[in-house]
Formats: sequence, structure tokens, C-alpha cells
Amino acid sequence: MMDILRPVLININGRIYRKNPVQEECPYEEEDDYSYSGADAEQCLDEPCDAHDIEQTEKGFRCAIDVPSVLYKYIIGKKGETRKRLESDTKTSISIPKQGVEGQIVVTGAHRAAVASAVTRIEVLIDSFRRKQPFTHFLSFALNHPQVQEGFLRFREEVLEQCGQDSGVDVSIFQNPAKLHLTIGTLALLNEQEVTRANELLQQCHSVIREITQAKPLPVEVRGIEYMNDDPSMVDVLYAKVAVQDGSDKLQQIADRLVECFASAGLMERERDRVKIHGTIMNTLFRKDPSAEDKGASGRPNNKDREAFNAKKILQMFGEFYFGAFELNSVQISQRFSTDGTGYYSSVGHVTFS
Repeated sequence: MMDILRPVLININGRIYRKNPVQEECPYEEEDDYSYSGADAEQCLDEPCDAHDIEQTEKGFRCAIDVPSVLYKYIIGKKGETRKRLESDTKTSISIPKQGVEGQIVVTGAHRAAVASAVTRIEVLIDSFRRKQPFTHFLSFALNHPQVQEGFLRFREEVLEQCGQDSGVDVSIFQNPAKLHLTIGTLALLNEQEVTRANELLQQCHSVIREITQAKPLPVEVRGIEYMNDDPSMVDVLYAKVAVQDGSDKLQQIADRLVECFASAGLMERERDRVKIHGTIMNTLFRKDPSAEDKGASGRPNNKDREAFNAKKILQMFGEFYFGAFELNSVQISQRFSTDGTGYYSSVGHVTFS
């Protein structure tokens, strides 16, 4: 009874859907040999909780939905089976642009309810595969102020000098000083329209941020280190602590409000109640790939093929290490695997605190 009274709700592009359990299986497959299991079937026969923008035409009803081209294959399915099944189940026709061409998927049918049902199934199906896409961008606070970079280089030098013999510790696992940052949350923006939408959303958050900061830069301090797993002798990521100098939680407020805003719009997944404020300074992913990144504060670490390091001595000797202080004055949408003229990540949008 509780499952009926409290159904699982799914947020897709700001629309709320109720997830209904069903008994039948949906044997949908896509080109990469993904098979639709009973667990996914719970989503594919969902019901809409609100109305779509469905227009009436001479022949019936029509609805166009924006879907990034990289996700078309999940609607088409292996040998077109997914689209055929959707069309058969809902008695609609589904038109999909050619692969690689950005456009809209258009659903047409004789009845409004049939079109609404097909659109809902497409959106829930797309959402399930969107969650499997690697993130492309992330909301960040840059920590690469010259003073902090200088402190970080001093930290790296002293750690290598005094702890370089410890298991797994070497220069390759240290962060690039020009890319020191705080990750607020990650985004999978799959075409230019989604990048534009994310930037517009960030601009809408400007007034909220200025209200928190009183339209002034935030003086912050980078001091101390920490890790997040249970065993300090087997660490994959070491973080620097970041705090507002006046002891307030203004930085935390900004991060939490941004995640709330982006999650409500369906652009970001909320992994925890509060954002973990920290900046990566050592990461074993860098050992094999200096450009690699974890999902930061909002994701699960990738432990596959990682060689952990012993951080016991580092934590004992440098637990309260002072990296530096500066005035933080912006948040940006940073592009993963990119570099701008300063050595930081390229930005596709930003807002200032002042």
C-alpha cells in the first residue's frame, strides 16, 4: 500500500513523472546490444503527471520533443525494434532525425492521449540512458589563485621530499596547479542547446548568489587536508579544505542552492543533501591520465585499475597545511578535458558574486 501512496517520482526537464511498476518485460534493445530488462520496464510504461505541448493538426495530434542526437539510437533500438514497439504500443508514428543531425523527435497520432503516452515513454527512456552518459561539464569554483598555486607547489615539494618513499606516492598523482578547483556538481550537456540552457539557468541564479554574498567577493582560505575512505593507508583521493574566512557557511549556501536549482531543472543529479566543499589535490586517476577527473563531490569514484597510495604520514605531517587565501568572486560552468589561456578549464558560462 505504501508503494501506491508514495510512488517514485522522476524529474525530466522539470516535468515530474510517476514511476509505475508493471509485470511485463519490454525487450527493447539498442545498437550497442543493450537489452531492456524487467527493471527498465518499470520506467517504459510510466504515466505522465502533467500535460505535454501537444498541438492539434488536420490529421490528429502532434508533439515535438528536443533530444540530443547522441541519444537517438536508444529510441531507434537494435534494427529499429524499440521505435517499432513504442509505435505499436501507443498507436503513434515516431519521426527521428538522421544520426548526428540535431533536431526534434516528432510524435504524431490520432488521439491526444496516445501521443502523450508515447512522448512520456520516450522521455523516461531517454532519461534512463542520459544517466549512463559520462559528464561533459561541471559547476566549479576556481582555486587556482597565484597564492594558492604557490602554496600547492610548496606542499607537493615537501610531500615528495618527506613522504616520497611511501607506497604509491609519486609526482604523477598531484593535481595540475592551474586546475585547482572545487566541483559543485557535474552535468551531461549533450549538445549546444543544452549548454545554452545550462548557462541561462546559471544566469538566473545570479540574484540568489548576490543575495548570499551581499554582492561582494568571498574571502576564502585553503587550509588542511582530508580523505573520504576508511583506510588512510589505501587512499585514492586527497582533498584540501576550503572555508570562508569569516567562519560563515556562505560558500556552502551557494553550492547547495546551485545544486538545488540545477537538479530541479533536471540538469543535475542530487547525490547528497549538502555539497561536500573540497578541492582535489592528489588523485590516483592522474597516475595513468593527467587529464582524468573523478565525478567530484556529486559522483562515485571510479576504483577500477587504480593504485591507491599510503597517506598516513602525509596526513600526520600536513594535516593543517596552509595553501593560501584569496577572494573568490565567481562560479562557472567548466568544460571537462579542456584548457583556457590561463591553464584552467574552458568556461561556457559564469556569474560573479559582486
